[in-house]
Parts: sequence; structure tokens; C-alpha cells
Amino acid sequence: MAVRKKQRLADYGLNSERVLWRGKGPGVFEQELSPLEDRLMLSTVDKALAWAQGSSIWPDTFGLACCAIEMMSIVSSRYDIARFGAEVFRSSPRQADLLIVSGRVAHKMAAPLRQIYDQMLEPKWVIAMGACASSGGMFNNYTILQGVDKIVAVDIHVPGCPPRPEALVEGIVRLQEKIKAGVPPAYEIRGVAS
Repeated sequence: MAVRKKQRLADYGLNSERVLWRGKGPGVFEQELSPLEDRLMLSTVDKALAWAQGSSIWPDTFGLACCAIEMMSIVSSRYDIARFGAEVFRSSPRQADLLIVSGRVAHKMAAPLRQIYDQMLEPKWVIAMGACASSGGMFNNYTILQGVDKIVAVDIHVPGCPPRPEALVEGIVRLQEKIKAGVPPAYEIRGVAS
């Protein structure tokens, strides 16, 4: 029985859109580097660091409304976020590298949210959970901030009202894929709200 050799990044389990594009063969870089890495078992320090950062995300919660209940349920045995290395919810922003903003953000809470974001160590990532955190949701009035990305740079938007725990787990998995692929945090890319 012949052992099938992994030919593309998709064979390693990477599920990005570029990799899953049908009919697209391996790139030149993949063709040249893949046999060498297989024979010598090489990796770069950047790859190892990105793998370590992606596999051990420590979230800091900022639950403000109904989405917070859904966020709390991801640590239960049913969803078990510990499988993805994100089970250590921190109450101090100085020990966290992921901020999950769940629920509607009133203008009064914008300053404390920004203060918590500024206290986090770099690199730091942000997930906006729910329609209210992403765009203000159904609350289009003077008290609710119309999108948390006006005060912090958001990496992943999780849609829904409220989003199911599976959606948040999917958002965390997508964030891990971005980190492991070497994509810098949103505040470095856009320079918004920094």
C-alpha cells in the first residue's frame, strides 16, 4: 500500500479561501519549499511563534448584553473551547491577548473598553461578537455606539443576534488560522483606533 504524500497546504488542513480554490495548483513557493521541509523537518522561528500564539489564545471578556450568555457557554463541556487552547478566560487585560466584545456598547462604556484594550499586551486581537458589537444592531440611537471598530481595531466579526456558541467557536478558529498564517493583528494592518 503506497502512502499518499501531502502535495498542497490544503492537505495539511489549512482551510483558507486561497487554498481551497478549486483547480488552483500549488504555488511556486510551495513546489520549491515542500520537498525540502519534508526531508529536513525544517521550520522557521516565525512559524513556530505563530503556531504557539495561535494555539494558546487567552481571552479577556467584555460581556455587556445577551451575547455574553452565549460567550459564557463556550467553556461548558458541550462546546469545550479548551480543545482550541482558549479556555483560560482572564479577568485582567494584562494577562490576555484576545478581547471578545459581546453585546451593545453604550457611549458611556466606550472609554472603559478603550482603557482595557490599551492595557492589553501586544500582539492583541479583538472579536466583535454579535450584531450590536459589530454595527450597533437594531439600536440605531444616540446612546449605542454604532460598531465597536470605531474605538478598537476588530480582527473578526461574528454575526448573529445573539450568535450561537458555535459561531463564536468558528470565529476563534478563524482567528487562529489568521495568526498561524502570519497575518498581523488589525491594529497593525489598518492603523485604525490605535
